[in-house]
Amino acid sequence: MQNPTCWRLLLAGDVMTGRGIDQILPGAGDAQIYESYMHSARGYVTLAEERNGPISVPVSVDYPWGEALALMAARNAHCRIVNLETAVTRCDDFWRGKSINYRMHPDNMPTLSAAHIDLCSLANNHVLDWGYGGLAETLQVLRRAGIGTAGAGETLAAAAAPAVFPLGGQRLLLFACGHPSSGVPERWAANGDRAGVYLIGELSTQTVAEIARRIEDSRQPGDIVVISIHWGGNWGYRIPHERRRFAHWLIDAGADLVFGHSSHHPQGAEVYRERAILYGCGDLINDYEGIGGYEEYQAQLRLLYCVDLDRDSGALRRLEMIPFEMRRLRLHKAGSHDRDWLRKTLGRECRRLGAGLRLSEDGESFLLQW
Repeated sequence: MQNPTCWRLLLAGDVMTGRGIDQILPGAGDAQIYESYMHSARGYVTLAEERNGPISVPVSVDYPWGEALALMAARNAHCRIVNLETAVTRCDDFWRGKSINYRMHPDNMPTLSAAHIDLCSLANNHVLDWGYGGLAETLQVLRRAGIGTAGAGETLAAAAAPAVFPLGGQRLLLFACGHPSSGVPERWAANGDRAGVYLIGELSTQTVAEIARRIEDSRQPGDIVVISIHWGGNWGYRIPHERRRFAHWLIDAGADLVFGHSSHHPQGAEVYRERAILYGCGDLINDYEGIGGYEEYQAQLRLLYCVDLDRDSGALRRLEMIPFEMRRLRLHKAGSHDRDWLRKTLGRECRRLGAGLRLSEDGESFLLQW
């Protein structure tokens, strides 16, 4: 049930609907990719089928979301936000020298619409995988679908500007930035007359001051401010001191929620000054199902985050984590064994940050304790 004094947000980390996911959907684009490991995106579908069984292609547009759709609808969120880690384009101008290039054909946009996504962060290391033409088409297709974007644009001013989402008489401002530690090439940084992503440099007081100025320039009384940040490597639970300090500074600068991502698996979360910091939300949708390595992280297990923020103050009132398993390129409710593993693992990481996890009343999700 919603708390009438709160705004409810649904958040997901990396949503990677390109490559193998694109190939199973009705509007599949050109399967050619330019990787040393694989030359056809259909190869990732084959790997998933070898792991968990056949997929009847083409699937429905809502297929990748699977059982998550009903659980998302039940939460009745006011705003749904994801980090969209793929270009949405027909462009064939792949970025030379980059080892992986994600692309979803624009005809598959109904897959995002099926989940009623409201806002996308684009400040990540795959949005320019198909060049500046691919970025321009991505922005155009998302806007045409009524999905707001932040973190990438035609200029630095556009990339750094927030996506604005109405919340009754209030607004939600989504700022999005990327950090080189996540693999965003420095050449992708937007500037005064060049398109690209809002790429920040050192996690310093100077960088925070720049973000604080952008918040101050955009914020109106009553606005809720979410800062999406793509940072860190793909694997590991350790949160470096400078990253944690920077997240605290972002809260001090006016953020009501820090929404981090890049790691392929969920990382710990904490609460600082009554504001939630999600250091790494992990992937929600990708085509990694048949790829071996890093099994200790159980990366087939995914989380969706349901966050209640006080309407008046922006303070965190409730944070629920809903677990899923990706199987046959589709989200399924996590079984009891997987839920237990996730709760224990993330509970350990949250305790290191001064928080904890407990089971929800129905035993099927986790609630952050602080």
